[in-house]
Amino acid sequence: MSFETRILPGAVDVVAPDGSEIRLLPALAGGSMVHCRLPPGAVTLAVRHRTVEELWYVVGGRGEIWRRHEAREEVAPLVPGVSATIPLGTHFQFRAASDQALELVLVTMPPWPGPDEAVRVPDHWEPTVSG
Repeated sequence: MSFETRILPGAVDVVAPDGSEIRLLPALAGGSMVHCRLPPGAVTLAVRHRTVEELWYVVGGRGEIWRRHEAREEVAPLVPGVSATIPLGTHFQFRAASDQALELVLVTMPPWPGPDEAVRVPDHWEPTVSG
């Protein structure tokens, strides 16, 4: 067994399929963790996941998340201290306020398998980024 300790990278490791900036954090067999950043005024592409679920925690900025699963649909505020779930199969899209970047810590269970995990779905808002 080994331990991993990591400092938040300054550079973006990858652009997520939804268009958000991802910086990799530690991972284990049961889940992976990343720092996600969306620039001021940016709106992601709407997606759903094929096999993973996520837990989100807002660490900076302001924004909103749209989620839809079967008949349930909602838009919720994203501000520091807010946590949110993305259950398997949920359609979602998020956006940052115009005056500041939105920053989140995301935990994906099981670990993120790769870019084919995200499937495009109809957008709730007009996207401003590409995946």
